[in-house]
Amino acid sequence: MVRPSRSYRVFQGVNGVILTLVVAVTLYPFLNIVARSFSGERQIRAGEVTLWPKGFDLTTYRIVFQDSMFWRNYGNTVFYTVVSTAVAMILTTCYAYVLSKKHLKGRTALVGVAVFTMFFTGGLIPNYVLITTLGLKNSVWAIALPNAISVFNLLVMKAFFESLPGELEEAAQIDGLSTYGILLKVVLPLSKAVVATMVLFYSVSFWNSWFSAFLYMDSSDLMPVTVYLRNMILGATGGSTAGAGTEQLSQVGANIQAVTIVLTSLPILCVYPFVQRYFVSGVMLGAVKG
Repeated sequence: MVRPSRSYRVFQGVNGVILTLVVAVTLYPFLNIVARSFSGERQIRAGEVTLWPKGFDLTTYRIVFQDSMFWRNYGNTVFYTVVSTAVAMILTTCYAYVLSKKHLKGRTALVGVAVFTMFFTGGLIPNYVLITTLGLKNSVWAIALPNAISVFNLLVMKAFFESLPGELEEAAQIDGLSTYGILLKVVLPLSKAVVATMVLFYSVSFWNSWFSAFLYMDSSDLMPVTVYLRNMILGATGGSTAGAGTEQLSQVGANIQAVTIVLTSLPILCVYPFVQRYFVSGVMLGAVKG
């Protein structure tokens, strides 16, 4: 076994120190937010909260959890995220698989159409008119369909499919598999890394989305939890009377933003460890053509 040189050991030490500092800088804001969500208003305003709660207070959490509208909107968020992610994955996967075929006629035009949408959009008003005309308002499709294909995700999956050996598909064709059979039984089982990565990207995007629902949903019963928590913030700061428990929240306005961040981030943080092992390999394999 070759012993590392002195310069390499120094490099490892310096690299470890730098990465430790990066981790600390990254974790500090989130730990501070969690501590503020459990702290009292006076301690937060006085700037006494750092990494540990001061004046432990669960008033805001109690107000939120006791509100039936919170749980209804939370259920809406889960439903919208699951349906929208499923639709986005089906459309993105099919589109990317088609674009990965170099013998496809019009392939360059299809890629150009996708890339064009990265830089130019129809605008807010035309989109609203389109969704209304199609009768998609007050339904999950108003959230799922307009954002179904992310061009960045599409291009990453396209590059990943192009990196797969073509001989595998040729062998599957000889065995009698159709195009859809090859995609489902050969390509996708080999693409778990990039599929898991795209699922993470889409689910985080739809989970955090609130503006589409704010535009296209007319009833508070149909809103996602992000809109509910937005209304709470506005109610606590006196900007709106739409928030739940506005009068009670006026006394805990100092930590409502922290509670909001914790409640919206927690589900994603719970899911992330299960897909994290696919994350780096999925992005790198799809981003580098080999």
